[in-house]
Amino acid sequence: MRYSHNLGSLQLGVSFEFFPPKTEKMEETLWASITRLAPLNPTFVSVTYGAGGSTRERTHNTVARIVRETHLKPAAHLTCVDATRAEVDDVVRGYWAAGVRHIVALRGDPVSGVGGRYQPHPEGYASTPDLIAGIKAIGDFEITVSAYPERHPESPDVLADIALLKRKVEAGATRAITQFFFDNDVFERYVERVRAAGIDIPIVPGIVPVVNFTQTAGFARKTGASVPAWLAARFDGLEEDPVTRQLVAAAVCAEQVMDLIDRGYRDFHFYTMNRADLVYAICHMMGLRATPPASVTEAA
Repeated sequence: MRYSHNLGSLQLGVSFEFFPPKTEKMEETLWASITRLAPLNPTFVSVTYGAGGSTRERTHNTVARIVRETHLKPAAHLTCVDATRAEVDDVVRGYWAAGVRHIVALRGDPVSGVGGRYQPHPEGYASTPDLIAGIKAIGDFEITVSAYPERHPESPDVLADIALLKRKVEAGATRAITQFFFDNDVFERYVERVRAAGIDIPIVPGIVPVVNFTQTAGFARKTGASVPAWLAARFDGLEEDPVTRQLVAAAVCAEQVMDLIDRGYRDFHFYTMNRADLVYAICHMMGLRATPPASVTEAA
């Protein structure tokens, strides 16, 4: 496959998603990944937030450390699952006090997990648009939201999803990041429908390097993302061969990103899984190069 662009001449933007560490070893892995990826000068880095605020403290601590010790611009995930308005508002004020000015506002998965039935807290925010309005009432945050090229599992159809996205924008959202996908035609058709609905905010493709095919395919089934047969074939027989699996993962992801670049897309959000090597390699193939200064300073 040939790509027509001189990648070095393009203005490409990337952002990276991390999740808060549960153990000291995971924290070491996370900060090694941040250190590795920070010199690529991402537009921002986001840190996820567990259902019902289950990672609230770890998320806040991770975001606060990014503010203190790096030049990166963090975006903190925030959900309204199983929490009162007062509890959510306290988290928002805490982020503002820590120097965070960007929030990824999500309704969040039900406490019972992906695929369960969502029930708003009786004293909480009922929906993502309500959550966005509450955040904006506290501070002038930049707000990023989610988008679903293949329909959120709880939505009756894509049109209902797009109608909800429009309400998010009306409430104050300025960017949407998609659920990961593997078929670029599906993504492009979705963007066309979003534009036809009068939504003009950036729709950033969410990209996941397939570190573990079985895990990724399982998560895709729960979230409504399709896994093409050709993708399964690429990883067939590699269950016990992690070295080849990683090489294949890099090639597959790079193909997807390069094709999107050829279609005119310039911004990409990588779900890193707290692993830097694959993402760094893909960004290198996109033409991005590390630049000083080093991102993480020595802790005081």
